[in-house]
Amino acid sequence: MKWIFLSMGIIFEVVAVGFMKKAEGFTKVGPILYALLCFILALGCLVFVLKKMDASIAYAIWSGGGILLMALVGMLWLNEPISLLKILFIVLITIGVFGLEFVD
Repeated sequence: MKWIFLSMGIIFEVVAVGFMKKAEGFTKVGPILYALLCFILALGCLVFVLKKMDASIAYAIWSGGGILLMALVGMLWLNEPISLLKILFIVLITIGVFGLEFVD
């Protein structure tokens, strides 16, 4: 169950960042409100995860998963540049996140 909440939290966080991008520097209120709601849901998921998982491991996986997912969203849907180095480092982050899963 902790992995489901951790995954949901990461997804909510990435969706929140997407809404922040759509807010265009606080010029659009709707996306800001959606971003705030998604951040609240993301942190709520993290609270449940911390009942069952060490904070250091949970936060490292949370951060790594968020970086990985946001990089993919940025490259695939937000037209951010793709490079071999960027892909290499995303693969390294992924290896680190999966490695931490086996430590716990």
